[in-house]
Amino acid sequence: MSPVNYLYLAALLFTIGATGVVIRKNAIVVFMSVELMLNACNLSLVAFSRMHGNLDGQILAFFTMVVAAAEVVVGLAIIVSLFRARHSASVDDASLMKL
Repeated sequence: MSPVNYLYLAALLFTIGATGVVIRKNAIVVFMSVELMLNACNLSLVAFSRMHGNLDGQILAFFTMVVAAAEVVVGLAIIVSLFRARHSASVDDASLMKL
């Protein structure tokens, strides 16, 4: 399979994730869409790395996965606190949590 096919797949996944962020109101779905966009970027990094024959893109994708894992922990904690305070996971209710 050609690396260009992986880039097409990454573009499709990024588009689906961006559409989910823009359209959906549920915080968990928006969070999953952001993760989908990060995975699409990782896929394109690995595809470009393979096209050029070096490991730089794969190493950068690994560090991006580490940051994404930390983001999952913080993001889920915020979503849980939002749900406990408002009994809803709607993104519109997040603005009500300001001090």
